[in-house]
Amino acid sequence: MSTLQPGAKAPSIFGNRFLQTILLSNILLQIGIWVRNFAILYYVAEKTSNNAYAISFIYVAEYAPIFIFSFIGGTLADRWRPRRTMIWCDLLSAISVFVVLLAIHFGSWQSVFLVTLISAILSQFSQPSGMKLFKQHIPEAQMQQGMALFQSLIAIFMVLGPMLGTFAYYRFGLESSIAVMGVAFLLSALVLVRLPKDAVEQKPPLEKGQFRKELNEGFRYVWQSPVLRILGLVFILAGLAVGIAQALNLFIVTERLGKTEEFLQYMLMVNGAAMLIGGGVVAAFAKKVAPQLLLAVGMIVGAVCTVIVGFSTSVPVTLVTQFVNGLVFPCIHIGISTMMLKWSHESIVGRVSGVLNPMFIGMMVISMLFAGALKDAFSLVAIYAGAGILFVLGALSLMTIMGHKAPETASSGEQGAAPEPHMH
Repeated sequence: MSTLQPGAKAPSIFGNRFLQTILLSNILLQIGIWVRNFAILYYVAEKTSNNAYAISFIYVAEYAPIFIFSFIGGTLADRWRPRRTMIWCDLLSAISVFVVLLAIHFGSWQSVFLVTLISAILSQFSQPSGMKLFKQHIPEAQMQQGMALFQSLIAIFMVLGPMLGTFAYYRFGLESSIAVMGVAFLLSALVLVRLPKDAVEQKPPLEKGQFRKELNEGFRYVWQSPVLRILGLVFILAGLAVGIAQALNLFIVTERLGKTEEFLQYMLMVNGAAMLIGGGVVAAFAKKVAPQLLLAVGMIVGAVCTVIVGFSTSVPVTLVTQFVNGLVFPCIHIGISTMMLKWSHESIVGRVSGVLNPMFIGMMVISMLFAGALKDAFSLVAIYAGAGILFVLGALSLMTIMGHKAPETASSGEQGAAPEPHMH
C-alpha cells in the first residue's frame, strides 16, 4: 500500500521525501557500523594476538542477535508505531555506545563486544519497522527501484567502509572510532524525525498469549503462501552457501592465491565496486523483470562464481570472478526484498520479515561455525563446489513459482496465500 491517492501520478523516486530521509539515515548508520566493525576487529586482533576464537566472537555478537531477536522484533514492529520505533532504536544505540565507551575508557576492553551486540539487537526492532514504512510510502511501481537504491548504498559502503574503518582506527584509535558510531546513530535519529508522523492505529493492549498468537500468525502466513514458502527455502540454501564462502574467504587469499591477509580487502573492494554498478543497472530495468527471475539469475551466476573462486589459483581470474559476482548480487537482494514486500499484507510485513530473515542469518551462522571443521575434512575446491550446488538448488526451487503474480492487496489475491491477519 502507498500513500498516493487513486489516479494520482507518482513523484519521481528521488523526489520521494520518505526515501530521501531513509537513505540519509542509512548513510549515517553505515558510517557508524563500518567504523565500528573495523575498529573492533583490529583492536581485538591486537589485544588477543590474532586469537581465532576472539575474532569469531565478534561475528557471533553481530549475527546471533539477528537470529534470536528477529522473530520478536518483526512481531512487535507490526504493533508499534514504526517511525517512533526507529527513532528510539537509534537513540538507544547511541546511548549504549557512550555507556560502553566509558567502560572501555576505564579499562574493561572486553566491553567492545557489547557495542556490536546491543546495536545488533536494536536493529532487529528498527529494520522491520523500516520495511513497514517502505510498504506504506513507496508506490508499488517504484518498490523494486527503491530497493535497488538501497542496494547501491550498501555497495558504496562495501568499497568505502573498509578504508573508512581502517583510517579511523589507525589515525584516531579505538575510543574515537567508537564515538564516531555513537554520533552517527544520534544524527540518524535526528534525521528520522523528518519522516511523516505515524498513523495512530487503535490496537488493544497485548492480552495473555496474544504475542505468541501474533508471532504464530507470521509463521502461518509464510507457510500458507506458496511464494513466501519457497522464498524461505531459498533463504536457507543461500544462507548456508554464503556463510561457508564468507568464513573461508581469507583462506582463498592465503592458500589458493598465495597472498597475505591484507589482500582480502581488495577482493571485498572489487566486489563492492561491482555491486555499486550492478545496483544501478538493476535499478534501470527492475520494473520490467519479475522479482522471481531476478533472484534466480542472481543465484545461478552466484553458483558459477563461487565454484570458480574455489578452483582458481590466478589472482586476475579470482578478481574478475568477484567482480561478476558483485554485478549480479543486487539481483538477489532486490529480488528477495521485492518479493517479501509484494506478497505480504502491510499489517503483517514486519512478521514476514521477522520469520524469513532469521532463516538466512541462522543458516549463515551455522555454516560459519562448521566452516573450520569442513576445511579440516575437505579441500577448499570441494567446499566451494558444494556452496555452488546449494545456490543452484535455490535457483531450481524458484522455477516452481515463476508464473505467480503478486496479489493486488498482498492479502488474499493469490491462491493459497494466507488471509489478512485479524489483529484482535
